[in-house]
Amino acid sequence: MNSSRKVLVADLLDGCRRGDPKTQELLYKVLASKMLGVCARYARNSYEAEEMLQLGFIKVFRKINDFREEGSFEGWIRRVMVNTAIEVYRKEQKSLNVVDLSDVHDAPQQMFDMDGLEVRDLLAMVQELSPGYRLVFNLYAIEGYSHKEIAQQLGITEGASKSQLSRARVVLKEKLARMEGKNYESNVR
Repeated sequence: MNSSRKVLVADLLDGCRRGDPKTQELLYKVLASKMLGVCARYARNSYEAEEMLQLGFIKVFRKINDFREEGSFEGWIRRVMVNTAIEVYRKEQKSLNVVDLSDVHDAPQQMFDMDGLEVRDLLAMVQELSPGYRLVFNLYAIEGYSHKEIAQQLGITEGASKSQLSRARVVLKEKLARMEGKNYESNVR
């Protein structure tokens, strides 16, 4: 089955490079839900995520010949979606709500207790973060960018990236604590 999937992806890639609308539509159908999940992490709501998805696929089809087949085609599309989310963010935000690094305490980073937390709950919490926090959190924690890479992508300092991540973690921890408190109260009743 894996080999047939590779053939299918290769067939889709070749057809998209030729500009075949049916192949483009099939690629969209195959990957849209997965890429919508990527966009949703960066968006404030489902409408914005869908907008990012559409813009991202337009870029995929326009820049398909830039794919050099050095990694997976799906990975390349994912990168296009993340870059599209960054561009949408830049257009909507004039500047990040940057907290001075000296305001960030040197407290040890704490991990979240994820037991019983649904993916949709975590996604909702991330979507509620301020745009700057959400963007840096996703780029660092989900996509695996370094603070140096984030700083370069967003035109900020590494310290600002670290600060945004630290604040995002604090906000998420507070939201998680409130959620756990509500769950505890409902179980006691």
